[in-house]
Amino acid sequence: MATSFQTHPDRYRHWKLTFDGERADLVLDVQPFGGLRDDYELKLNSYDLGVDIELADAVQRLRFEHPEVKVVVVKSGQQRVFCAGANIPMLGSSSHAFKVNFCKFTNETRLSIEDASKHSGQKYVAALNGTCAGGGYELAMACDHLILIDDGSSAVSLPEVPLLGVLPGTGGLTRLVDKRKVRRDRADVFCTTSEGIRGKRAVTWGLVDAIAPRSKFDEAVAEAAAALAKGGRDKGPGIALEPIEPEVTEGGDLVYRYVRVELAEQARTAVLRIRAPEEPQPTSADEIQAAGSSQWSLRAFRELDDALLQLRVNHLDVGLVVLRAEGDLDAVLAVDAALHANRDHWLANEILAHQARVLRRLDLTAKSFFALADRGTAFGGVLLELALAADRLYMLADDDEEVAVALSASNLGAMPMSHGLTRLEARFAGDASAVEALAKTKGERLTTAEADELGLVTVAPDEIDWDDDVRIALEERASLSPDALTGMEASLRFPGPEAPDAKIFARLSAWQNWIFQRPNAVGPEGALTKYGAPDRPTFQWTRC
Repeated sequence: MATSFQTHPDRYRHWKLTFDGERADLVLDVQPFGGLRDDYELKLNSYDLGVDIELADAVQRLRFEHPEVKVVVVKSGQQRVFCAGANIPMLGSSSHAFKVNFCKFTNETRLSIEDASKHSGQKYVAALNGTCAGGGYELAMACDHLILIDDGSSAVSLPEVPLLGVLPGTGGLTRLVDKRKVRRDRADVFCTTSEGIRGKRAVTWGLVDAIAPRSKFDEAVAEAAAALAKGGRDKGPGIALEPIEPEVTEGGDLVYRYVRVELAEQARTAVLRIRAPEEPQPTSADEIQAAGSSQWSLRAFRELDDALLQLRVNHLDVGLVVLRAEGDLDAVLAVDAALHANRDHWLANEILAHQARVLRRLDLTAKSFFALADRGTAFGGVLLELALAADRLYMLADDDEEVAVALSASNLGAMPMSHGLTRLEARFAGDASAVEALAKTKGERLTTAEADELGLVTVAPDEIDWDDDVRIALEERASLSPDALTGMEASLRFPGPEAPDAKIFARLSAWQNWIFQRPNAVGPEGALTKYGAPDRPTFQWTRC
């Protein structure tokens, strides 16, 4: 059964979202037998993908539907346990591909919390009322302020290395030293101490921001929440996020309002089409507010986001995705212009931030992407970012100069990648003059010859060669080893400096991907396989 990434607070099984003025409480109360599969039990507030799908939905709805909220308290609905992390039986019984995509989604969800803090002014408090381990501590570290109950037994821990033989979710290590600035020698001790660290030592080492006894814990949480809410921006009213479930055709294609995914499973390819708006779009702040979640700039990118997740999890053998942006190029540029002209309005700002998050999800998707620009395509502004994110751009050289691309403000800093560069800066690493030359063309239609001369195009076949060149390129790419391609693409897509966000996924694509296949973790005698069993794992001691 295919995994759906769409939900609603009315259907949450594991989270409860409540509101009190500027404060929201996001309560984790995992139902042990409410997992996506029935072959594991979600004990101790441990989570599976279904739990995190609800969390991602809640974070998104807080930004769009409840902009009045300035602080979110993440807490547990169970006694003496905050979150024990990812469910180990679930991981142990899942395929390698699922484990990696699960870890990637959970990290993207935690990054969305940090993005909400940075770009929406919604701060997060983690109220750690008990055991906080592994992915549970990663969730806590995504928050702005961590309060640990001081009861003599409650601790924070990243026990994956000693207990499971795997990395602490990759995001755990990076947030520990890059975000929380924990000394690396102390981090070494912490990550190899399975029982974790509690009380004053946790504060001294920077693992949490404060501790409080049980009798004063709720009071301390309330004080921290009130302090973080001060100075938050006044916004709103919010908008309702309308459902975007796709229609699934008899052939398995996914059909949304503006996005369509055409699957060719036997060829291991898919065509992802995103259509430019045909109907009038809002131009003023009031119109943007009134249009709500039905406006193209939000709806189309929510659909694109869901399509990417569907491809990741439900279509694992699809290795190559052909990107096509179709419709009126000028209509896309007009939408971009309106959003950027009104970006001081809370909703325009949220839409731009959402588009940026979706594009980063594309960057981090372990599939090849080829963009095809020919007659009727609309690779302009924010949709040009799709072509810039792609591994290659094929653009038809036509004598009539009907095929064109164009830049907008979306290409010049509004949509940063995970390592902080724009996709133009990543494309022309070390060549600022090339980026400057392109920036001067903002709003202009660039023909294939002009775009090729400016360095935007990979290959520009003419009418005679187009069909054969594209077909051969697609067939060749789909025939290559997906393991090799994943490693290659993850390296080539992110030239330049490394930032904490990029570190998380670089390690996920390399180290965690590798460790998850090693016998010390997942072999018959591996730590992940033997977890919970009476006998201990047997390690191969060779370092490589």
